[in-house]
Amino acid sequence: SRPGNPFDNAKAESFMKTLKVEQVNGRTFTDLGDARRHINSFIAEVYNKERLHSALGYQSPLEFEAAFAQNKAR
Repeated sequence: SRPGNPFDNAKAESFMKTLKVEQVNGRTFTDLGDARRHINSFIAEVYNKERLHSALGYQSPLEFEAAFAQNKAR
């Protein structure tokens, strides 16, 4: 973050909190590759497709993109 601007990292820190709470905490991974597979799967399948995002009006990214495409096609 730049000096005097605590909001630069807000989105990244929010994502990291979500990742830790919903995917990493309390889980044991067999090795680094296993951790990477689980985290990549969480990001691709849950965070980017299903999870509701406040910045998108509490819609999943898929719902938001579909609504955007429908409005743009008009």
